[in-house]
Amino acid sequence: MKNLQDLVRPNIWALKPYSCARDEFKGMKADVYIDANENPYPNGVNRYPDPLQEQLKLAISPMKGVPVENIFLGNGSDEAIDLPFRIFCRPGKDNVVAIAPTYGMYEVCAHVNDVEYRTVSLTPDYELDPDALLGACDENTKIIFICSPNNPTGNSLGREKIERVITAFQGIVIVDEAYSDFSAQRPFRLDLQKYPNLVVLATFSKAWSAAGIRLGMAFASTDIISLFNKVKYPYNVNVLTQKKAMEILGNATLLQRHISMVLEERDTLLKSLAFLPICKKVYPTDANFILVKVTDADGIYKYLVSKGIVVRNRTHVHLCGDCLRITVGTKDENTKLLAALRQYV
Repeated sequence: MKNLQDLVRPNIWALKPYSCARDEFKGMKADVYIDANENPYPNGVNRYPDPLQEQLKLAISPMKGVPVENIFLGNGSDEAIDLPFRIFCRPGKDNVVAIAPTYGMYEVCAHVNDVEYRTVSLTPDYELDPDALLGACDENTKIIFICSPNNPTGNSLGREKIERVITAFQGIVIVDEAYSDFSAQRPFRLDLQKYPNLVVLATFSKAWSAAGIRLGMAFASTDIISLFNKVKYPYNVNVLTQKKAMEILGNATLLQRHISMVLEERDTLLKSLAFLPICKKVYPTDANFILVKVTDADGIYKYLVSKGIVVRNRTHVHLCGDCLRITVGTKDENTKLLAALRQYV
């Protein structure tokens, strides 16, 4: 890895972050807050939230096996995806490299930040080619994005191949583990100490049943986390989100039960889809969704919508011709889906 200062945009390295009122008295006790121009009359949300979400990080740390100082919390994973562009990539000069197909927000953030977005195709069986990925990089490549388990393919990419990319690349490697709770593969967040250039993303939106609160996570070295905190907006995670997240974390038993139920339904759905005449191939998955190659993705998608069932049509995505992405639902939802597909002619 290059020296971190050489990777960071010079203006970001020199940036003096905004100092919010809650930062200035950190570590001291107070019972009168007349520093931030808030309305003093309580209604549960009249005060600004903790800008660094310290209590929430303390609760997340043991569940994710990551020290508090290596955790960043953001307004959804989208914030954790966007910040590296603003920290490391010079608009109009630098580039990032990603696999294809993969999660679309990497490319959106690249375009928003005026950063060239280069893609390297996965193999026909949706596996990573580390040599091709590294070969697409040049001296202005600052970031490589790898999603594993990948979206929309669902498979976990070979761990040894990802490790090769991380160790060989001189810039930042971002491994998006949004779906890792549904996979048996060892998550990369547990190996941060081995890789100073590694950033691992996670989210409350999938396994943790909290897409509505918009809370994303990033795990990285303390130096990289410091840069994230330096550039983020001061109060990026609101009070209601922090409270609801603490409530969710307080019921780990329910969380694990929901994950087990999704995995059980996933196995049933995989087997049932494979018997349908319209299914040409059901791809293996380590996520909470299944990619299915069908006889006519456009037609079947429209048919399902007419039945009040919405799946994701991925037929126009690279390597995903005539594919539908189906999220694992409840038992009743999956039963309705299968019944509708059996009636399709």
